[in-house]
Amino acid sequence: MKRGRLRVYLGAAPGVGKTYAMLGEGRRRLDRGTDVVVGYVEAHGRSHTASMLDGLELVPRRTSRYRGTELEEMDLDAVLRRRPKVVLVDELAHTNVPGSRNAKRWQDVQEILDAGIDVISTVNVQHLESVNDVVEKITGVRQQETVPDAVVRAADQVELVDMSAEALRRRLAHGNVYAPDKIDAALSNYFREGNLTALRELALLWVADKVDDALQGYRRRHDITGTWEARERVVVALTGGPEGEQLIRRAARIAARSGTGDLLALHVSRSDGLTGADPTHLTHQHQLVESLGGSYHQLLGDDVPETLLAFARAENATQLVLGDSRRSRWAASVLPPGIGARTIRASGDIDVHIVSHTHAGQGRRLPVGRGALSLRRRVRGYALAGLLPALLTLALLPVDHALNLVSDVLLFLLLVVAVALVGGVGPAVVAALLGSFLLNFFFTAPVHTLTIASTNNALALGVYLLVAVMVSSVVDLAARRTRQAARAVAESHVLASLAATPLTGSHDLAALLERFRESLSLESVAFLEKDDRHWRLLSAAGPDPATTPEAADTVVPADPDTSLALRGHGLAPEDARVAAAFAARTSQAVHQIRLAEEAARAGTLAEANTVRTALLAAVGHDLRTPLAAAKAVVSGMRAEDVALTDDDRRELLRTADDALDTLAGLVDSLLDLSRLQAGALPVHLSPTLVEDVIAGALDDVSIAGPVRLDVAEDLPPALVDAALLERVVVNLLTNAHRYAPEGVPPLLTGSAVLDRVEIRVVDTGPGIPAAEYERVFLPFQRLGDHDNSTGVGLGLALSRGLVDAMGGTLEPEETPGGGLTMVISLPVAAGEPTGGDLGIRERVG
Repeated sequence: MKRGRLRVYLGAAPGVGKTYAMLGEGRRRLDRGTDVVVGYVEAHGRSHTASMLDGLELVPRRTSRYRGTELEEMDLDAVLRRRPKVVLVDELAHTNVPGSRNAKRWQDVQEILDAGIDVISTVNVQHLESVNDVVEKITGVRQQETVPDAVVRAADQVELVDMSAEALRRRLAHGNVYAPDKIDAALSNYFREGNLTALRELALLWVADKVDDALQGYRRRHDITGTWEARERVVVALTGGPEGEQLIRRAARIAARSGTGDLLALHVSRSDGLTGADPTHLTHQHQLVESLGGSYHQLLGDDVPETLLAFARAENATQLVLGDSRRSRWAASVLPPGIGARTIRASGDIDVHIVSHTHAGQGRRLPVGRGALSLRRRVRGYALAGLLPALLTLALLPVDHALNLVSDVLLFLLLVVAVALVGGVGPAVVAALLGSFLLNFFFTAPVHTLTIASTNNALALGVYLLVAVMVSSVVDLAARRTRQAARAVAESHVLASLAATPLTGSHDLAALLERFRESLSLESVAFLEKDDRHWRLLSAAGPDPATTPEAADTVVPADPDTSLALRGHGLAPEDARVAAAFAARTSQAVHQIRLAEEAARAGTLAEANTVRTALLAAVGHDLRTPLAAAKAVVSGMRAEDVALTDDDRRELLRTADDALDTLAGLVDSLLDLSRLQAGALPVHLSPTLVEDVIAGALDDVSIAGPVRLDVAEDLPPALVDAALLERVVVNLLTNAHRYAPEGVPPLLTGSAVLDRVEIRVVDTGPGIPAAEYERVFLPFQRLGDHDNSTGVGLGLALSRGLVDAMGGTLEPEETPGGGLTMVISLPVAAGEPTGGDLGIRERVG
């Protein structure tokens, strides 16, 4: 099914006539025989708008009740059943009544369009999502109802309903917009002249962007590459040099003169990466462009003028701003045309501005860059350039009668190539010049003079000199490219390793900075952060790191508040890209570390909140139960109208005493658990006989029931806190009694396994699934326990915490045949045990 078409009337403010224009278009289409209905129109009491509804079919609205109020909405289903050709829907950004099929009216409109029905709608600029915050700053009112810009931009037609601020205020004053009692407030607040003018400009600019999108789409569909000067667009070319900021500001002024001009900044990077651009300059220039309301772009291209112009034509740019050449006058006169001249020749209908700057004409005098070979090799090359031609001459003089000039020239040319391989182009040119002199003086007739009698000999010497210079240049270029390729490979390995660190989860700042220091052979690298106008050292690698940017040899900014401070040597231009990448990665690592710390703190808070919630639930029942019992006993004993016997009083006192003991035990458990979590529970470890601990645990009155014993003789002493271990055994036995079947008391065993002493508490009850083993150690968990009067679920959590504090482990196991076994594993002590042999007495019921 073909999707319906959307037409939107956009206004700068209420009252400009959007709804009136929409109804007028509906009536015109109705007069032409089109099936038009009104899905929803709100006249707001405006008589002229209401009169436009005459003769138009109205789809009945849907009534919904919300918070005791009857509200009317567009009946989407009724519109879809009616299936007109065109439906008029007012207030596109309207929010539907809660419970409707769609939350927003624009979503209803999307369904209507999907059904193949055309829609005509209205919206004010303040309801567009992208300008909502701007409108709030202008008017002081935040619009709660918004529509995504993409919905309106996707409309087939957007028509601006425009009206000057003065005309709209007159309409408002005449009562054509709001009721008389609202006019004064509206004129003095939202409908102030300044507000309306700003909103009108927003609407005009938004529609201009929409029209510009349509124009660009038309140019693309029809392959139009020429510039149409419908709107000024200024492109400024950035080389990465210090003159960039001056060019950006000049281009921004050019764009501002047109009132609605766009500013675009472009940096072209060569595919081999040898642009000489300074990443630090580019970073600052990127920020400057965006602060001026422009956009920053970066493209890859070996032919800079061609890439510049292709980008400008694709953006329909009208003007191009370039900086004056940094070549010297001499270089500009003898070398091929530069980027500016080539761009002007190929610019066509795009105006090109060549802007002078303070760095113009201060470039290198020759296009040959810094030598690719080390100083030692160049010195060696110059030594060979002075020595080898003389040695070759001495070697050729005795056999000169057997050789002709051509052979001599070839031998000297071979010598020049050898010198070029060792020392590069400079020594090779020296060798060629010296060889030319020696060939002329000793081997070219007439000999021992600088005169050349034969034209052929002169030509041979000239060709020799030219070939020698060319070959040496090629050899030097090959050496330079080899060095650049090796450096690029090494740099790519460093950058690849750097890019992989977020994937490996490595955020060690010191290790990251040490890798950077080693990569560039620096003395020290420091990562500094600006805090309240003062710099503080976050991390460093190497001795004596800089603590302020001023104390460093080189500073590499990571962002406005962080920088890398380098010591050791200045940063070479070819190292700038690696330095910038390391700075960005270090800044990212700092942010990730802080996010991880915040996440950890949030996790701790969440865990504490969970424990707090569970504690509140426990306090709400388990702690209140014994407290209520004690309170009831005290109230009963204080009642004067109740006669109590001595036996009654003793029973009540026993009940109160038991309840208070239970309450005290629960409070002690909660306090001990909190101390364990805080690491503040005192633990006194000493060599202790396990038999004594078990004997003390069996004497505890809280173990209500028999216990079977199977404790090995001659157990080695364990390194434990006897009081804490006894408490753990009591907790485990109490828990085992709770689940042990009647007539089958729990089993308590003790044994030695290698360098550990193990205590096992075995029950043959229902047990728990293996997947739930760890949950039993969480506070306030009572798995399978439906009797909420049996405790708050702290026993096992506290027991494991106490055993861990003593250096042991507490783990659950499945009892063979069914049930649960708790295994306490404790380290064997090396010293003599404390306490006496108290003996173990079997408990019987």
